[in-house]
Amino acid sequence: MKIESIRLKNFKVFQDITMKDIPSFCVIVGANGTGKSTFFQVFGFLKDCLTFNVGSAIQSRGGYHEMISRGHETENIVIELQFRMEISKVQRLVTYYLEITNQNNRPEVAREILRYKRGAAGSPFHFLDFASGRGKAVVNEDDFNKTDEELTKEQQELDKADILAIKGLGQFQKFKAANAFRQLIENWHVSDFHINLARGSKDAAGYAEHLSVTGDNLQLVANRLFNERKDIFDKIIELMKLRVPGISCIEPEPTKDGRLLLKFQDGSFKDPFIDRYVSDGTIKMFAYLTLLYDTTPHPLLCVEEPENQLYPKLLWELAEEFRAYANRGGQVFVSTHSPDFLNSTRIEEVLWLVKEDGYTQIRRATDSQQLLAYMAEGDQMGYLWEQGFFEGADPR
Repeated sequence: MKIESIRLKNFKVFQDITMKDIPSFCVIVGANGTGKSTFFQVFGFLKDCLTFNVGSAIQSRGGYHEMISRGHETENIVIELQFRMEISKVQRLVTYYLEITNQNNRPEVAREILRYKRGAAGSPFHFLDFASGRGKAVVNEDDFNKTDEELTKEQQELDKADILAIKGLGQFQKFKAANAFRQLIENWHVSDFHINLARGSKDAAGYAEHLSVTGDNLQLVANRLFNERKDIFDKIIELMKLRVPGISCIEPEPTKDGRLLLKFQDGSFKDPFIDRYVSDGTIKMFAYLTLLYDTTPHPLLCVEEPENQLYPKLLWELAEEFRAYANRGGQVFVSTHSPDFLNSTRIEEVLWLVKEDGYTQIRRATDSQQLLAYMAEGDQMGYLWEQGFFEGADPR
């Protein structure tokens, strides 16, 4: 899946914005308070809506009054994504539209639509269309011999009006678009990495397929790679040796009480260190490499400010690995304040946020003739950012 456009209406500081032609590796910069974290919350919010329900996802973020744009409390929240994904063995441009309202202080889904074109011509067809918990969904999407009028639509009713239709119907293969989109959202990774949670011994029995959003199963994932994909684990260790002075080996070690810990060997010393006593940057770099060399990349990966705790010269290589991850099929969104990280980006990969009259707008680096000219002369994005060439981004 590749998200090609995002439209947000009345979602916190994003009162009405549209981001088009989104690159596979997308880097977002902006001054404090312009909405970088809020933009990332869109993905986490949609995943929580699917995992739980809309009411729960909104309540965990402070309630509807905290989610709706200031001054637009009587309006609805709209999130619209356009993305390419394979349905019935064909890559299609799919639109997912979600509109949320607040009825008697209870959030509910005012409208939910999943649509795409069945052929090269014609208008997109609504394969799923729900309002307030009721609607229709097409069950024979891939029967391309039938006209739109001949497609079979089933009337459906959800248990509650704050449940996404793609959550319920997406469990069934006959609703192909809903099923595919549901699986994609379930596999989004919106990182909320905490170094303190990644440290220490962990119960050896637990989830080890992917690194968790907080990183609290790092030992389990490393142990799985060590035992099942030693080639990938060895690649991660070789990269760690190049980036962290002294590191000669890292190994997961089971304890007698059925737990796992990580041991870091410094070549200058005989005895290894357990992860509790290595630096924050070492733990974070190992966690990022474990995430980025996942055997099954996430379709969407979001990481905020990866530069924290890392030596500046490592950021260029980290950016290259994010880009390589995106090229393998996992779209990547990164926010940053680091000129060093930004120096590693290409102009078509960079967008920045500007706050005007209380609301945020999104600008593309490629839309600035000045930035294009400087980059053509060999300048780098980070230096141009520091020198104030991102118009409207400087908080002063």
